[in-house]
Amino acid sequence: MSAAVASITAGPAGPAEVLDGRPPRRRGRRAAVAGLVVVLVAAGAAVAVTDPFAGAGRSDRGAAGNGYATSLATVTEGTLSAQTQVDATLGYAGSYTVRGEAGGTITWLPAAGAVIRQGRVLYRVDDGSPVFLLYGTVPAWRALSEGMTGADVRQLNHDLVALGYAASAELDPGSDYFSAETAYVLGLLQARLGLAATGSLPLGQAVFLPSALRVTAVQGALGSPAAGPVLAGSSTARLVRIALDAAQQTELKAGDRVSVTLPDGSTTPGVVSSVGTVATAAPGGGTSKVTVEVTLPDPAAAGSLDQAPVQVSITTASVRDALAVPVDALLALASGYAVEEATAAGGRRLVPVSLGLFDDASGLVQVSGAGLAAGQHVVVPAI
Repeated sequence: MSAAVASITAGPAGPAEVLDGRPPRRRGRRAAVAGLVVVLVAAGAAVAVTDPFAGAGRSDRGAAGNGYATSLATVTEGTLSAQTQVDATLGYAGSYTVRGEAGGTITWLPAAGAVIRQGRVLYRVDDGSPVFLLYGTVPAWRALSEGMTGADVRQLNHDLVALGYAASAELDPGSDYFSAETAYVLGLLQARLGLAATGSLPLGQAVFLPSALRVTAVQGALGSPAAGPVLAGSSTARLVRIALDAAQQTELKAGDRVSVTLPDGSTTPGVVSSVGTVATAAPGGGTSKVTVEVTLPDPAAAGSLDQAPVQVSITTASVRDALAVPVDALLALASGYAVEEATAAGGRRLVPVSLGLFDDASGLVQVSGAGLAAGQHVVVPAI
């Protein structure tokens, strides 16, 4: 028996080339799998080499009658994917700064963690006059009044309609003209906020940001001048950031689906939204990295975690129409690998196979072998 075992462990340590033409990406894991198979089936495999049909017709015995309980698994055909886990950080998208432009003395500030949406107060100055939030990508840079045009006016018109102060039939949300209707509707918003309904927008009374603000830091202080940075924040959109090895950049593209493992062990799907094109050298001369951003279709699954470490499973290779068997169906022989087929007549036969892609998520491996086809049954250890 010991001589037979020695002949098994002296065989090839790794699988054959991937059948889609790409070399195996995870030889270390595959070698470990192969070693595990050798340990588990060494005794039985030694018998299988000399007497492959010793257990024919017995579904309750191990490979070639090695005495271990077994069951049967079906050979399948479909798409397999090789995946790898990378470290990432769960947080929020965007990085915004609210600056004081109108002067005055700060008399009220929100708390860190507060979420402020458009039409709501960001902070107050002097006698409680509010500075409020509107949505837009063009920052406030001038006072706005009737008769003016520009992208900042278009933002204002859009927001006044979005807030429900006018219908689109009354105020064109795509217009870049500050009309009399704009002035009237703006006055309604100002009155609701406790401001004088002037119908014009002084510089510093409103702040334009791309989205709702989630306050991450309060930089101003009560009693201090409302000048310079007052609040720092992010959007409310959840985002996972990956510092990916630059060598793996080509393995991901925008739109790819990934799986995110959260700190509590649960998983949630993600979609790659961007892949960086500029590599940054790691401190201390480590591997260069590119930034990959992943959005979560189900943001609620991530709760309120911020800057939390997570794991992301990314697909590094895939193959279609592949024959696949469970990894634990593999038998390590002196000449390579085989699976034990349970024939329709009740017998057993060893089928030498070449290995392709390992799909860790499903526990399957791509195989090819003479006479092996989808729908056949192979022997696996009983659960």
